[in-house]
Amino acid sequence: MKNEIITERDLGLEIIEGKEIEFYSKDNNNMTIRYGARGIVEGKDGKIAVIYKKNKNEYKLPGGGVDKGEDFKEAFKRECIEEIGCMIENVEYLFDIEEEHINDNFKQISKVYIAKVKEKLESNNLIEQEKEEGLEYLWLDKKEALEKMKACIENLKGSKYDNVYRTKFVVGRDIRILERYMKF
Repeated sequence: MKNEIITERDLGLEIIEGKEIEFYSKDNNNMTIRYGARGIVEGKDGKIAVIYKKNKNEYKLPGGGVDKGEDFKEAFKRECIEEIGCMIENVEYLFDIEEEHINDNFKQISKVYIAKVKEKLESNNLIEQEKEEGLEYLWLDKKEALEKMKACIENLKGSKYDNVYRTKFVVGRDIRILERYMKF
């Protein structure tokens, strides 16, 4: 399956002077690169997990950054435990997706997976940022999830952790992931 690259122009964002962000690695153009793992988690009823950050009006898919010493699949499994309180199984790689944030001189490269819920845990394990942004998880049918993501993209709010510019990339990326998934 073909990989995707998302840029500001794809999301209708204006290209402006960037700001410094946390260091992950650098490419030949001195662009900061962050690696991530994310994707679709299907419940036994066919609904998918969606993250809703109510204080940002943001709908997104589960996933996040790869920690040092962790592989992509392990990162996706960990993020599912943390964000949606689920152990997952049947984890299959789908494709890579890249975001190029020209304003921030930042690129995120993510491996996208599909998985099934193995076991729902009693609770999730949110980090402080996720708590402050009002993170909760929902189980929605695919079409409803896509509608909510598309509807929220023009009404996003920033937080002390992420501005609207970066959050639009997150939601835009996850819309693309979900649209491709729905074609399978």
